[in-house]
Amino acid sequence: MKNIEINFAEYQSELKFKQEKGKRFIFCSIRNKYMVITPEEIVRQLILIYLIIDRKYPKNKIAVEKQLIINNRKKRFDILIMNNEIKPLVLIECKGPKVAITQMTFNQAAQYNLALNAQLFIITNGHSTYCCSIDYKNQQYDFLEEIPYLDKI
Repeated sequence: MKNIEINFAEYQSELKFKQEKGKRFIFCSIRNKYMVITPEEIVRQLILIYLIIDRKYPKNKIAVEKQLIINNRKKRFDILIMNNEIKPLVLIECKGPKVAITQMTFNQAAQYNLALNAQLFIITNGHSTYCCSIDYKNQQYDFLEEIPYLDKI
């Protein structure tokens, strides 16, 4: 696996926070609401900002934390980017910074893509980020050196 170096600190100034009734919240521009802060939610928001600002992914093609059914079980993906035909293009799995991304973690997260068949799969914990291009015809995947710009997929 090839780790992609992303300096998420560059995007921290884009994060919006609020505190209400003793709880801290972070704003999600895709869901257009404040979410309770968790380590995973901060990673989710940072990768979203990176994809929107740096990689030019349009907000209107991004879905966040939606349900899907895998083997008759309800699951939720973190981020899904659709193409112009509203078909899955990029699936992103976010973990908290303290969750190591091992091959087992990667395999478990990649199972979500079996139901979606996205062309790219990304997993990040904010420290380590991996991106794979998936070739369904030949049943293989290749790790990429960087997350491609939308117009390069």
